[in-house]
Amino acid sequence: MPTVLANVNDLLEKRVLEETGEYASTGGRKAKSIGINKSYCHAMGILITANHIEMVLVNLGDEIIKKDRIRLKFTAELSYCTEVAQKVKTFLEGELAKDTLLGIGVAIPGIIDQKERIVLKSHALGIENYSLRFLEQALEIPVYFENDANAAMLAEKKQKYPNAIYLSLNHTLGGAFCIDGKLFRGQNQKAGEFGHMILVPGGRKCYCGKSGCADAYCAASVLTQDNRQSLDAFMEKIESGDEKNLQIWNEYLDHLAVLISNLRMAYDMDIILGGDVGGVLSDYMIPLGEKVMAYNGFEHDVSYLKNCLYKKEASAVGAAKYFFTKHMVEL
Repeated sequence: MPTVLANVNDLLEKRVLEETGEYASTGGRKAKSIGINKSYCHAMGILITANHIEMVLVNLGDEIIKKDRIRLKFTAELSYCTEVAQKVKTFLEGELAKDTLLGIGVAIPGIIDQKERIVLKSHALGIENYSLRFLEQALEIPVYFENDANAAMLAEKKQKYPNAIYLSLNHTLGGAFCIDGKLFRGQNQKAGEFGHMILVPGGRKCYCGKSGCADAYCAASVLTQDNRQSLDAFMEKIESGDEKNLQIWNEYLDHLAVLISNLRMAYDMDIILGGDVGGVLSDYMIPLGEKVMAYNGFEHDVSYLKNCLYKKEASAVGAAKYFFTKHMVEL
């Protein structure tokens, strides 16, 4: 008890913790409740896509206190980095939180060499061996780069899912997984590329050049007709009972169920359904679960299927949260 009190008092002095109220009296002096001081520090997260950047400002309580999504077409030119830096500056203008900003986490759809600050390959952005050094210099504060699916996994609570797979069902399909609360990256930083596992041999053409990849059947682009309509518009048609779109939806769930069953058999972990589609699946877990069960005769329930914590900004939030973990270790 003395050690605990000494540590708590130390964190109170540093303002990492704060008094949040009092408990009801049990006969003596009322006990005080103590919790994280959410405004103690902040971090910013950015998700870079082919046509947009998404920005979030996150506090120590993992709460998004500001967010914005801006249309900005990616180019490999240095001017793009300068423009991103200017957008960040504008985003932070007038924010008191910028005085406690630990750094900026940048999530990118691609395979990243973090040590060398290089995007080894990104089909989504159309780049290969692309240096991130200039972007790092342009932002002028500590920067952390991460694959977008890995970052989305980092947005989840490690205490709740120490061993889990994250399926990022965005415009393209990505993935990541944690073992003992730590990202497993693989020998060549490619672990979790579930989108390019062959799901239907000789099937639909994937943007990577192969045929039958899971991405061609389970990415959000299957439902949005490659962004010709929004996912919200598609789901509205589902809810209204549109037969054509219901058929597309049922086929989508069938293919997703096969992918989920394969991943469960391979890894025997919780599977978190994230990304844009993961954000809407919470209302369809029963029909999805029934389809998964039809492909998996070794289990009697699908309680291992979990809904994501953040429906929209997971990658940006996860990239930002890196700085909280790093700072707490340094404390």
